[in-house]
Amino acid sequence: MRLTRFSDIGLRVLMYLERAGERPHPVTVAEIGAQFDIPLNHLVKVVGQLAKLGWVKATRGRNGGLRLAADPATLTIGQVLRKLEGEEDELVDCEGTRCALKFDCQLRGMLRAGMRAFYEAMDRYTLAQATAGATGEKVIQMHRMFWSGAPAAVGKE
Repeated sequence: MRLTRFSDIGLRVLMYLERAGERPHPVTVAEIGAQFDIPLNHLVKVVGQLAKLGWVKATRGRNGGLRLAADPATLTIGQVLRKLEGEEDELVDCEGTRCALKFDCQLRGMLRAGMRAFYEAMDRYTLAQATAGATGEKVIQMHRMFWSGAPAAVGKE
C-alpha cells in the first residue's frame, strides 16, 4: 500500500502549520510550496480540502494565509488519512472486475482486515505526536529559515 500524493501533501501541510502557531504572520501557500517543493496548483487543492474539513483556517487578502484550526492533540493521523484517502476499506476493486473468484475469495476479507488494522494503528498517533521531538524542531527551523530569507529546506540535511 502506498499513500496518494494528495494525502502526503495534506499531512505535510498539517505538520507545518502545527508548528507555526506562535508566528505573528500566517503561513502562505507559496511558503509551503517552496519549503516542500510542491506545485502550487496541487497544493491549493489540498489546502482547500483541509479547509473544507475544518482542519485549516484559510484567510484571503493581503494579510491572509493559513493557520491550523484543528486541535493537534486530538486530530489523529488515522482521521486525516481516512478523509484524504477515502473511507473505503477495499484495497482491490472486486466489484469492477471479472474475476472467477469474486464470490468465493478469501483474499478480499484479508485485505479488508489489513486496511482496518492500518487505520487502527494510525488512530493511535496524533498530529501533535507527529511533530514532536526532532521533527518539530526541524519544522520550526524551516519557519525561521523562511523568514530570514534563507533557501528552502527541501532535500537539505
